[in-house]
Amino acid sequence: MANIEEKFLGMIVKKASSANKHIVLPEGDDPRMLEAAKVIAQKKIAKLTILGDSAKIKAQLESSSTDMTNIIIITPSESNKIEQYAQAFYELRKHKGVDLEKATAMVKDVMYYATMMVKLGDADGLVAGAAHSSADTIRPALQIIKSSPSIKTVSSMFFMAKEDTTYMFSDCGLNQNPTPEQLSDIALSTAKTAQQFGFTPKVAMLCYSTKGSGIGPAVDMMSEATKLAKDKLASDFQGEYAIDGEIQFDAAFVPAIASSKCPDSPLKGEANTFIFPDLCSGNICYKAIERIAGFSAYGPILQGIAKPVNDLSRGCSSDDIVATVAITAIQAS
Repeated sequence: MANIEEKFLGMIVKKASSANKHIVLPEGDDPRMLEAAKVIAQKKIAKLTILGDSAKIKAQLESSSTDMTNIIIITPSESNKIEQYAQAFYELRKHKGVDLEKATAMVKDVMYYATMMVKLGDADGLVAGAAHSSADTIRPALQIIKSSPSIKTVSSMFFMAKEDTTYMFSDCGLNQNPTPEQLSDIALSTAKTAQQFGFTPKVAMLCYSTKGSGIGPAVDMMSEATKLAKDKLASDFQGEYAIDGEIQFDAAFVPAIASSKCPDSPLKGEANTFIFPDLCSGNICYKAIERIAGFSAYGPILQGIAKPVNDLSRGCSSDDIVATVAITAIQAS
């Protein structure tokens, strides 16, 4: 993660502060969460609910002189919301064999409690993953909050930022081998995310081929995905955008190469939103850009869930948490 004053981070902190959203952090027993909470409170990025051992968390925050004005601390097992959350969870999951007793036990878990907070409007978004696996973070969200009505595929993206430049990469963290239909969902989700953060999406559906210059199943897949994505963007997307594929990275990114390889491309070699054909290529590329080119990677940011839930790496820093809370607050706006 880059210095806290990097331009992209400064932008999202400002937008999040204006949004005035309420984010729940289920992992209050992790010291990185409390370090982040101090910065979030200081910069007024979001209101916070922190879950865990309330007496211990309060003592640690007060000992670090954290501003507690917009911080609520809850021990889920002692909460007066348990009965309400258990009943709501039971109604959501009784078709899966969950009875009220089991529902009550489950919502006392910090992850399920936090997710019910978001579901019932007691928080606007959730950030976790510092001490839980991706599965433990995402599973409750899919069971309780579910996917967005217009998007069937939950995906992840990264903001790749350096100085004045920001690109959107997707999917680099979740879907291993997406189908053309899933890739079109990923393109739509990422375009909407780009717009939400103030960028005009110029979407490249990446491949080793540009407009049929190569052959093979991957070419056919990305060509079909592009057609489906164009239809979805045309019908569901609000605002300006451009999309093209299948297309090689250089043809999507370098104007001179675009004029030679695909002169009719609406991207004109100026793509800023890159959709990778599979998790392998996307994950490799974002890490390569991060390490070789010195970009900061903000993510993975989850897309396609009806309300914002974001999954941290278990190796995250407190700065990563601050940035992810800011991003989650903007997603909730």
